Amino acid sequence: MSVKDPSGSDSTGGALRWKLPEILTVDEAAALLRVNRKTLYEVIRLNHPRWALRFGRSIRVSRTALLEAFRGKGGPALGDQQ
Repeated sequence: MSVKDPSGSDSTGGALRWKLPEILTVDEAAALLRVNRKTLYEVIRLNHPRWALRFGRSIRVSRTALLEAFRGKGGPALGDQQ
């Protein structure tokens, strides 16, 4: 996934993190982590992490909590049980 900056060019990597809102879709979160969206859905289904919130059939992800969990700050690893 790439995000268009105001100048019209594609930005990826570190710049993507700053252009994303605090609450992400699973597709946006998967792009941020550079993993397949199906993989992220499976992690959410199996582990019910605190960074993923279900609203009916929709799932939203807290960008800050996801990155903290991914970096190992204050929470279990993405694949670990809480």
